[in-house]
Parts: sequence; structure tokens; C-alpha cells
Amino acid sequence: MSPTILFYTIIGILVASFIIDKVLDALNAKHYSDAIPDKLEDVFDETEYRKSQAYKKTNYRFGLVTSTFSIAVTLAFFFLDGFEIVDTMARGFSNHPIVVALTFFGIIMFASDIISTPFSYYRTFVIEEKFGFNKTTQKTFFLDKVKGWFISALLGGGILALIIGFYQYTGKDFWVYAWVAIAVFTIFMNMFYAKLIVPLFNKQTPLEEGSLKNAIEDYGKKVGFQLENIFVIDGSKRSTKANAYFSGFGTQKRVTLYDTLINDLSEEEIVAVLAHEVGHFKKKHIIFNMVASILLTGLTLFLLSLFINTPLLSQALGVTIPSFHIGLVAFGLLYSPISEVTGLIMNYFSRMFEYQADDYAKVTYAADPLISSLKKLSKNSLSNLTPHPAYVFSHYSHPTLLQRINKLKA
Repeated sequence: MSPTILFYTIIGILVASFIIDKVLDALNAKHYSDAIPDKLEDVFDETEYRKSQAYKKTNYRFGLVTSTFSIAVTLAFFFLDGFEIVDTMARGFSNHPIVVALTFFGIIMFASDIISTPFSYYRTFVIEEKFGFNKTTQKTFFLDKVKGWFISALLGGGILALIIGFYQYTGKDFWVYAWVAIAVFTIFMNMFYAKLIVPLFNKQTPLEEGSLKNAIEDYGKKVGFQLENIFVIDGSKRSTKANAYFSGFGTQKRVTLYDTLINDLSEEEIVAVLAHEVGHFKKKHIIFNMVASILLTGLTLFLLSLFINTPLLSQALGVTIPSFHIGLVAFGLLYSPISEVTGLIMNYFSRMFEYQADDYAKVTYAADPLISSLKKLSKNSLSNLTPHPAYVFSHYSHPTLLQRINKLKA
């Protein structure tokens, strides 16, 4: 295969992915004005439903603008030899392959983030503000940006440097060492994310003694699940949208409740939401997802090792000096259709796991408070109650609200 054919194959993948996404978005948008299903009539009143429709339509139009702009910039970067230009810039700093790679990706990631920041700013301070969700200040917005850059440079750059180092010293067998390193990192982050990363962005405080904590701990004792490390996070610092999650495992297991969740739901509903999360642990969904992620990473790295030495990858992107980092970019683009398929499979499992966790909460606690909590959370986030089935299949990691309620009432 010639570099030209490979180049246009990559372009075809990018364009096809864009078109498929826009078709799915358009199909989904046609359902924005559908009538509310009978079982969900109590989620919105007429005024709230019109607001929900307006929110969805606004986000759809904005997403169309941003994605079109993104594909246009991306294609321009390809056709104007952007990779060659950035690679030459990176080589102006050093000849060391690790330094060149870090500089190369640093330039691209930083430039990409700068270009996308105005859109992110508009979404936060215009769209989310208009519909009453935004609580973020401009200071917090830009501090989050800087912190994000720091974490990406430290963690992402560190892992990339390690992988290239393995490649330099072990050759084609680098993928085994890289796989082990990434697996260890994945497990470590699963255990300590709440302690190391979350505090950089949010304040976490132990849940105060009281009836809510007692109810949560009583439920934990009932099902034989230790629920002692319960924290409240200041989610209202950025948004009115609510959430709750578990993190870590073993001795590092903890429950985190958004303060917005505590404000929006009754104690019984909060316990029902946590019962659902406990279901994920009891059903081993957390372990399954982590193991699946590690196995997929191993497969990806193995396939990368088969092609990374091929100069054709660098030539296809118009870069005259073959290198690991250019080959990595080209491989990532060519691998994206496979990644899309594995993403669809993982979404299928995720939706199945949500049903199982709902059922666990229903059996060990109660269905009604979980149903009412799901309705409240959907209402407060102006969720789409009538998504297109193809869009759900492609993008949803959770079943729709109607599907979950039907299962819970079965």
C-alpha cells in the first residue's frame, strides 16, 4: 500500500465517522418534540418539558457547529502537512526521541485545547447558564483548565515517556512491558483517584452524623457491605446537576455524594441510589470493567507493536522522518473503527449491568424510591425522555429512563 492510499484511508475514516455521528444526531433530534410517554408524565409539567426540549435543541445546534468546525480544522491540519510542521518544531528542541515525542504531543494537545476553549466557555457560561445549570465562576473555569494541563502533562506524559522508553530498549516486545505498566497504573488510579485527583478540583468532607448516614450504614449492614467512608463533594461549585459514585476497592472503598444530590433527593431515595451502586460492586461489574479495559489495552498495544516499525505510517501523514510518536498517531486513527466496535460492545454490557444493579436495589431495598429518584434526576438535568433507539445503541452507557422503569416495575 502506498502512503497516498493510506493517507486517504485515514481521511475516509475521519469523514465517515463524522457523517455517521451527524446522522445519528439528526435522527435523535427528530424525537425531541415527541410526546412524553405515559409512564413518565409526572417527570415534567408542560412548562418544564418545553424547557427540556429547548435545552436539547440548543445543545444539538451547538454540537453541530462545534463538530463541523472540529472536522474542518482537522482536515485542514492533514492537508496542510500539519504533522510535518509540528514534528519539525519538536525536533528543534531536542534529538532525544522521548523529548521529541513529548514536545510533539504537547504542542498538539495544547493548541487543540486553546482552539476548543471558546466553545467550552460558551457552553458553560451561555448555554448552561441560560438553563440554570452553571455555578462555575470564570476563575474556577480557567483554573480547571490549568490543572487539567498539569495532570495531562504529568500522567499522560509520564506514561508516554515510559512506553517510548520500553520501545527504545526492548524493541518489538515493548508492548508487554507497556501493558503491565498501564495495568498497574489503571489499578492504582482506581484505588486512589478520589484521594489524589479529586481534591485538586473539589472539596470532599465526611458525611455528617445524622439520619442519612445512619440509614446508609444500616443498609450496608443489611447487605453485608461496609459503608463507612461516606463523603460529600461540593458539586454545586460547578453545576446544579447531581451525582453519586463509588470509588476504590478493598480498604480504599468510599462513597461520594454530590451535595446537589443530597439537596434534590429524600433520604430514602438517596439510599436507593446507593443500593444501585452497591449492586455494581456485588455483581462484580467494577472488576469486569477494569479487567476488560486492561485486556483491550493489551490487544491494542499488541496490534501497535505489529505496525509501529512500518515507515509507511509516518509517510502517510507526510512526515519525512519515521518515528514512534508519528506511527502512534497514524495507528490510532486507523484503529478507531475497531475502537468504535469495542465501544459499542462495552456500552451493551454497561446497559445490561445497569439493569442488574437496578434489580439488586429493588430486591435488597425497594423499587419505588429508586424510580422516583431516577425521575427527579432526569427532571433536574432536563434529560431526553424520548431518544432514538439507534442513538441509544450507539451512545448510551445506561438504558433510557423508560426502559429502567419498565424493568423495575416488571
